[in-house]
Amino acid sequence: MRQTTQIDVVTSTHGKVLVHAGSGGELRLLVGFHGYAQNAAEMLAELRGVDAAAEWTIASVQALHRFYRGRSEVTVASWMTREDRQLLIDDNVAYIDRVVAQVANGRAIERLVFCGFSQGVAMAFRAAVRGRHRTDLVLALGGDVPPELLDDPAARFPRTLLARGAHDQFFGAAGHDRDTVRLRERGALVEQLVFEGGHEWTDEFRLTAARLLTESALPAQ
Repeated sequence: MRQTTQIDVVTSTHGKVLVHAGSGGELRLLVGFHGYAQNAAEMLAELRGVDAAAEWTIASVQALHRFYRGRSEVTVASWMTREDRQLLIDDNVAYIDRVVAQVANGRAIERLVFCGFSQGVAMAFRAAVRGRHRTDLVLALGGDVPPELLDDPAARFPRTLLARGAHDQFFGAAGHDRDTVRLRERGALVEQLVFEGGHEWTDEFRLTAARLLTESALPAQ
């Protein structure tokens, strides 16, 4: 009987990033990662709803794996599936490294913040921990920290906001508390937020994110 084998082929593809320039003089870069079956335009709208983000250059990154939402003609995307997981993680981290470099275009990055929603939370943490650009803050809404990062003794985590809605059916209290404890055990400065709501953006999250963006932009003491 002939045997079937798998070969992994390295190829190039094009990603999509929506960039909204900030009003500040120095480059403060806020990079957003949308959730499953969402797109960069939707994430950009959410990020622009954070008041303090007006002074930041916002880069809303669309995941590489595109498809249509339901039976509509709206193009959405997914960051990855379980198949060939490690290869896709490596591809995604390299993608974000290139995004940050291309948006900066040779300018020094004064502050770098990654913000993820739902499936995009894992991508925000992987880019922050595995990427080549120093990250000042991760804003995580409705998603968990990748376990391979928490299990890696060499991983270093930036300041983090872990947020969820009290009625979130996808990211519950147990996971939220577990990730908070484990990040703090790793020496990360973590703020936990539970707001009234579900798997969604709310004004309470936006206010907290705005405060942390403002604090992260202050000169180091």
